[in-house]
Order: sequence, then C-alpha cells, then structure tokens
Amino acid sequence: MLTTGALRAHLLAARLAGPVATSREASLRSYRMFAARDPRATLGLVPQRGWPEPELLRLMARRCGVSADPRHVAGPDVIDPQRTLEALDAFARRLGEAAAAGAAVLFGTGHPDRLLGFYGALADALSTAGCEVLMPAQGRRVDIATRFGVRTYRLEYLGGVALVREAGVRCAGSETGAHSHSPLPVRVALEAAAAAGGPLPGLVVGDHGWVCGAGQLGVETLAVADTDDPAVFVGEAEGRVSVAVPLDDAACAASYGPLVRYVLNRACLAR
Repeated sequence: MLTTGALRAHLLAARLAGPVATSREASLRSYRMFAARDPRATLGLVPQRGWPEPELLRLMARRCGVSADPRHVAGPDVIDPQRTLEALDAFARRLGEAAAAGAAVLFGTGHPDRLLGFYGALADALSTAGCEVLMPAQGRRVDIATRFGVRTYRLEYLGGVALVREAGVRCAGSETGAHSHSPLPVRVALEAAAAAGGPLPGLVVGDHGWVCGAGQLGVETLAVADTDDPAVFVGEAEGRVSVAVPLDDAACAASYGPLVRYVLNRACLAR
C-alpha cells in the first residue's frame, strides 16, 4: 500500500505537484479569459456570478496553492502537494461511495495521451465492484470549434473512458485520441443516454469540458485539474464539481500510476 508520505514524494519527483510544467503566464492568461467569460476557458460552465481576476487568483491560491501575488507573472506555476493529497482523499471517498451504491459512472478525458490509463484503471475497478461504466454515443460525430476552425471528431471509448478522435485521422500520436477542452462530447453522451432510456450517470469522472459540461447539467462530477483550468475550481466553489484534484494534467502518463494505487486503496477498491 502506498503511504501518504511516499505519494507526496512521488508528486514532487514527477512534478505532478510542487513546481509544475504549467507556466505562470499560461495560468494568468486562463484567469483573464475566464473572467471575460471566454468559452475556451469556461469549458461549458456558466458561472453563477462574476469572477474578476483578483478574486479568481485568490480562489486558485486557496484551492491549488499557486501564488496569490498578482506581481508574480512568470516562471513555473506551483501546486501545493498537501492540497493534492487532501483532494485525492476526498476523490477516493466519493469513488468508494459510488461503488458501494452501484452507481452508473461515465469517464471522459480531454487528455487521453496522459490520463487515459489513470481513468481506465478506475473504470475497471468500479466495473469489477458492480458499477455500470457507461459508453453512450459510441462513434457519434461531434463538431468542435478549434483555433483552426470547426473540426469533426468522433466520440470513442478506450477501456471504458470516453475521448474524441479527429474523424479519419490515424497518424502517429493520434492513437489515444485528441486533446480537447470542449463540453460538447459530454453533452452528446448524456443526450444519447437519455434518448436511449438510460441509465444516466450518477457520477462523471474526468477533466476539462467533461466535468464542467456535466456539472453544468446537474450531474455530480469528480475532476483532475491543472493550475490553468480555473473553470473546474470555480465549479467546485459553486457546488457543481464535487471534488477537484489540483494536479499537473500533462505529465508523463506512467507518472499517474501511483495515484491509481493510492486512490483505489483509499476507496477500498484495490484487488
């Protein structure tokens, strides 16, 4: 069993917490965009009130541990590993409760190249515990606006985890799907589940638009989020994301393995 101390050391060594690869410049740019209600930063969340930049920075300092000093404008951003550990404990508790209740669960990621294995292991554990891991709208077309214009993607599932893949693309590096912030895929998935007569998810687990889009529609969500994902933490502050784990979401895929073991042990789902 991975101890809290060992996981803290791993978080710092793998740069999942502590100084992370996400830059302060990228985080502050996201905060400005979110304050301006730019959909590229709101990720499908409609804030219940205004979040001016200074208040958003204070929220991110509380939730993630980034510097609250607005004069700090450059260099790597920082995540407090203690906040990550506390959020992972809450994440595991809720996952264990969902397993005990036999809840239907939907997993989805906008970071399939990094987080597919993390979510896939959780999906497998919940399925083994008797939960239905949902896979609605398999193969459905989703048109998503990108900086290159509107592009057509397909909603697919790998290991029980939803992702999008650009239609017709099978080039090197695309095997695990595309990076996406859009809430459209989760809307398509939920609409398909409802049209089919259910079941509907009692819980959505994921990141980016998957959790913000689902939370906006009233579905309970558990999330992983980086310092440049303020929408997820606003969603948590406003009650539409149950747990947001502050974590670098673009590290080496293998570095998330110890987190899987920790969460499953805490959730009493380890085999």
